[in-house]
This record gives sequence, structure tokens and C-alpha cells, in this order.
Amino acid sequence: MPTNVVHTTSDSPRLLLIDSYDSFTFNLASLCRRAIPGCIVHIIKNDEIPFPELVSLLDQFSAVVIGPGPGSPDEDKDVGVVKKIWKLADEHLLPVFGVCLGLQSLCIEHGATLKRLQVVKHGQISRIHHDRHDIFNDVDQVEAVRYHSLHVSLSGDEPLEALAWADDGEENGRVLMAVKHNDKPFWAVQYHPESVRTHGGGEEVLRNFWRLARKWSKRNRRNVHPWTHEAATCIGPPWPLIHSASNTQTPLPMDNHVSTRILEGPEWSIPAICELLGVDKESSDFVLLDSAAQPGRFSIIGCLRPTTPKITYKVGDGQVRIQDGHDHFRLEDVGADIWSWLAGFMQSRKARGGSEEIPFWGGFVGLLSYELGVNSLSATLSPRGASRRSVHSDVNLVFVERSILVDSKTGRLYIQSLLSHDDAWLSDMVSQFETMRNMMGSINSSEMEFESKGTVPTTPPNVALPDKATYISRIKDAQEFLFSGDSYELCLTAPTHISVPVPPRDLRGSSSWGLYKSVRTRNPAPHSAYLRLHPSTLISSSPERFLSFSRSPSVCQLRPIKGTVRKGPGVNRAVAEQALVGSVKEVAENLMIVDLIRHDLHGVVGDDVEVKQFCGVEEYETVWQLVSVIEGKLPHGTELDGNLDLGWEVLRRSLPPGSMTGAPKKRSVEILHSLEGQDRGIYSGVFGYWCVGGGGDWSVTIRSCFKHDDQGDTVQDEWTDWTLGAGGAITALSDPEAEWEEMVVKVESVLRAFHSSMEE
Repeated sequence: MPTNVVHTTSDSPRLLLIDSYDSFTFNLASLCRRAIPGCIVHIIKNDEIPFPELVSLLDQFSAVVIGPGPGSPDEDKDVGVVKKIWKLADEHLLPVFGVCLGLQSLCIEHGATLKRLQVVKHGQISRIHHDRHDIFNDVDQVEAVRYHSLHVSLSGDEPLEALAWADDGEENGRVLMAVKHNDKPFWAVQYHPESVRTHGGGEEVLRNFWRLARKWSKRNRRNVHPWTHEAATCIGPPWPLIHSASNTQTPLPMDNHVSTRILEGPEWSIPAICELLGVDKESSDFVLLDSAAQPGRFSIIGCLRPTTPKITYKVGDGQVRIQDGHDHFRLEDVGADIWSWLAGFMQSRKARGGSEEIPFWGGFVGLLSYELGVNSLSATLSPRGASRRSVHSDVNLVFVERSILVDSKTGRLYIQSLLSHDDAWLSDMVSQFETMRNMMGSINSSEMEFESKGTVPTTPPNVALPDKATYISRIKDAQEFLFSGDSYELCLTAPTHISVPVPPRDLRGSSSWGLYKSVRTRNPAPHSAYLRLHPSTLISSSPERFLSFSRSPSVCQLRPIKGTVRKGPGVNRAVAEQALVGSVKEVAENLMIVDLIRHDLHGVVGDDVEVKQFCGVEEYETVWQLVSVIEGKLPHGTELDGNLDLGWEVLRRSLPPGSMTGAPKKRSVEILHSLEGQDRGIYSGVFGYWCVGGGGDWSVTIRSCFKHDDQGDTVQDEWTDWTLGAGGAITALSDPEAEWEEMVVKVESVLRAFHSSMEE
């Protein structure tokens, strides 16, 4: 049997980390493992185990760590068993270290006063003042990240000693940052020692806590009891759930082979290729993942057949629909969950033999909705009325067996098939592309981007923006949740509805394709897409990659974007860096998402998570962006519990994108559900691919519009309805009017393409 990869002995300290539904918990667990080498960390929710049952098991732990979380320490539903830990009877007493909510709970349970900060500190870095003793022994300067809107004040009558504070000057005055109990082995800090931008007060303070904890246990003759089967059953296995790779496992046969033909070429025109392949036929499905701008490189076009497998699923359904013909489909039971079903579908279709230098050989391409990710969080949500639920499938994927891939860097075009080595389609495509290449030798490539002339009339679209008063009211409601400690940031969104006139039948081509070309021209993006998967169609010019994962050995990379400056006269790199890196608000928003993503990655791969780039300013076609890069991978010779696919599991555990929710994610999603009042559907989910070779690449569905139409533009309707989602990260520093204007600007960046397409 595989064994858990934790190098421990019978003397290894065992820690219990109590999680209050935070989005930084696994960061804290990893910090504990670094600060206390060889320790075994078990994680439970604060309401998971009844307190009497938990108390009976505490003698098997060396210490308890109380993690941060949303809400208030004086609300039982927010802290669960935490408040009772501070009142343990002497026979059950053990060392405890609290963080943020943990400090607040410790203090108010011993008589301190809970207050709101006048100026909230979410994702901001403060100098922490201390006297270099106790848990700050031999600690020099501390720069620490704070995520809190509440704080505690000591009167001097409590059995507590202040160990550190922050001086906020006129904003909040002197704010308590660390405390210890005078008689019991309790310590806590208000700041977040686990944050990537906390320096000096993280690992050093945890090591000092452990030194003091051992000293207290020795002085009080406290011995840790052996780990029992009862404890293992109740508490569960230690984190992370990573196992040594079993040498006895028989690898699955991989008889599937990728056949490839490669053509050298000039600058291939992606629109011309798509039109050669029949994109103008609106009634058929079509998929294009388009690197329309730097730093994008590879563009992927799926060459779909009538029998191409298409997978659709809606959250709450017990069955998944598999369509492999115009009128032929079957239903299958989902089983454990849709993620496992999709992984099983993919398992038997894994392939080898493709060109190693390119990321996609064939496989799943399509859409995953925002609500699919929300469902994975087990969030507590009020039911929606039918009119408020999305009509789009939460999973909408095709299994691409034939594909064209264009490498904009080398100029190579790859023609690929999973069907057979002698697939006649390969030779036919080679012949057609050789003809196109010869044409492009004498015609400028831009002239090959066929214009869909006459496919749309000149009647302007009808646009229904969100109601301004309602949106601003929701911003203020969101800020109240930030002030009360329920969230650090809330990404509030609202839909804009656009009705576009359908062209007369004698002029009709693909109006959605014409619209995509307009978007591509006006706002080229590295993660553009045209995904027509009836009854849904997505047009995207997304700038943000969410998650990419490489082939074996798999490395997962996430690239959150928070902070944008549009290019213009005089806006060079220095100006952009000052506006982005020099902005406390922009850096704080980015930092929150980085810490959240580190948590998501740590939750799957364990300790090996690294921030490769923090708040780097990157240049794109039309904007400067504040981008961070986080990578994670499994330790060598290990695998996930249950032999899960790493990249797919990281995707499941990371959705919905933190940049589209806020943090802590679960509570933020619940708040947004009540504020927004309707499903987001495709917007702020992800789109991308999962390759049969094991890699994958998924982008955040923003700067996008989408429609739902059972038959495309072949019906007699005079108007086609599109939805365009937009919003912004609401913080305590947000100005409601400015947030409204920012949302409208994002809408207009896509909306211009509708007007432009009608002028062509």
C-alpha cells in the first residue's frame, strides 16, 4: 500500500490546525511544516467535530493552531469550537497558536474589546513593532501582511500581555498585532504570518512558538499520547494527501497514437484558416483557441466531425449527455462527480507520439461555468428562481480528434489526427494548406482575412446596461461585508444585455464569426476564443490565463492579473509601473489573489509551491498588466491520493477563479450570490483545453460575450441576444462611482466591436 509522504518518527510532533473556512489555510499548514521540521499536520473545520469528542482526542496532539477566517469572533457560527479551546480545563490544556481571527477570539474570550478599524487593512503591509522577546525572540524587523477590518483593544485588566503592535498613525492609531496569555500556553498574532509578502514574522515566530510550547509541555510534564485508530477515524489523515508512487501499479495501455503533418509557412492567417474550414456555417459547432496577441503563441482550431463526441452537463443533474452525431446522444450516470467522470472519459483516450514542442495534440476543448466551480466549494446558497438561473450548460466540451495548430513564433502549421495513422483527412489538409501557402506567397496575409461582407445589417444593437443605482447600492452593501470582516475583497459583477439584428436570409453568413473578427481586430488578446458549441456561443478576448499544466512531470502554473493601465501617448513602462506597482490598492488586490492561489495549489500538491513573479508589469497589445506567476508541482516520486490527474485536480480545486470572487473564497461566493441575484453562467468561468498528452491550458472568461440559441442564426428571429459580463474588485478603499465607471469601460471595450462589425 502507498504510504503518506511525511518523513516522521514516533516522536514527530503532531499539530491540529483548526480551519474557519479560510482561503489561506494550506499556506499556514505549509508554514508550520517549514518552521517545525518533521511535524504532522491534521486539518479540521471549526464545526466538523463536536467539542466533547474533540477534547477527548487533544492529548494525542503536541499543539493546536487556530487559523484565520471570515466573520467575527463573537459570532458562534464563525468560530465554532475555537472559542471553547481558550477555556480548556487544566487536564486538557496544550499549547495553542492563533492567527487573525484566532487572536481576536483569544482576546475577547478573556475580556478584551472588539472594535472596527477606521481604515480597513486588507492585503496591506505594515511594520510590526515588538520588543524582541517571547515569540519575537531574536527576530529583527518584521514587515507583515494584514487582512482584517476588526481588531481588539486591551484595557490592562485581562490576563493577556501585548507582544507587538502596528502604528497606523491617524488612520487607526496603535493596533495590537500579537499577544500571549499570562498563565496558559496561548499565543496569537493579528497579521498573517503565512502570506508570501510577510518577512521576518512568519517562520521565525512559528519556530519561537514551538520552542516555547515544548518548554511549557516539559515543565508541566505533558506527554503526547500515541496516535489511535479512533483519532485517525475522527480526525482523518494528515495533510497533504500525497503518497509514494506505487511500483506495483500496472500502467494503463496507451494504444492511442497522434498522427501529425507539419508545414512550414509564412505568417499563417488564423481567420483565413477558419474560413477555409467552414466557420461561416453558423449551424455547425466550431472551436478556436486563438493567440491573437503577444505573449500568446499557439492557436488551436478543432476540425469537428458530425460524430465528434460532445459532452454537456448542468450542476445538479445526475447524468451527463454525450452526443456523437446530429441526432444521436446517450445519457450516463455521473457517479461520484462530474470531474471524476470526465477524468475517466479522458483516461482511456490518452495518447502518445505527438510533436513534443507543441502543447496540444487533441482532447477536450470547451467551457466550464462559474457555477461549476461554486458547486465544488459546497457553498451555502439560497435557491434561484428559474428566470435567474443560467440557461447554459455548466460543462460544454468537445473531444477534438482532428486539429490544426499554428505556432506564431516558428511559422509552422501542425495538422493532427487521433483517428488513424493513415487518416486520409491529413493528406487532404496538407494539399489545401499548400495551396493556401502558395496564394499567401503573392498576397499579403492580411488580405487573406476574408471579410464576411453583408453578414450583418446596419441597424445598431440595442444595449441594456445594468441599472446604475442598483449596482452602486450593491457596491455599498459589499463594502459593509468588508468592514464587518466577512471578506477581504469582493468581485462584484453585473450583466449587460445586447440585442443584435439578424441579417436577411439572402445575406446571411455567420454574424457571430463576423463579430469575433471585429473583437479580434479591435482588442487582440493572448487568450482569445471563438467557441460555437450549440446552443452556446462564446466570443472572448481574455487577457488572463488562469491555469496551465504541462505534460509529465506535471507543473501547474497560474497567472492572476489584477491591475491594468491602458496604453496611450506618454504611457511607457516607467509610467505604467508607477501607476501599478506604486499603487497600494492595486498591489493589495493582486497580493490577496496570490495568497489565495497559493492556498489552492498547496491544497493539492503539498509544500512545493513557489511564487515565480510577484506583481510584475507585463506589456500586452493594448495594455500594461500587473501579473503574478505561481507554480506548484508534486514532489518527485509521489502521486495524489487515488492516482488523480494533477492538472485536472488543481483545476477542480481552484475554481471559480479567485480573481473573480475575492477572499476568503467560500464566504465571498456566498455573499456575491446574494448580492448579484442571478447566475453568472459562462462569464467568469474558464475556457480552454485538456490534451490527450496530459497538458492543459485554461483562461478566465472575461472581456467576453456569449449567447444561447438552439439553432444558431438559422431561425427566423429578427434579433440575437448576447450577454456581456463585467465587474470589478470591490475593496474597502473603492469609490462606488469610480467602480461603476470602471465596469462601464470594461463593457465598452467589447461593445465597440458590435458597432464596428456593423460598419464593415
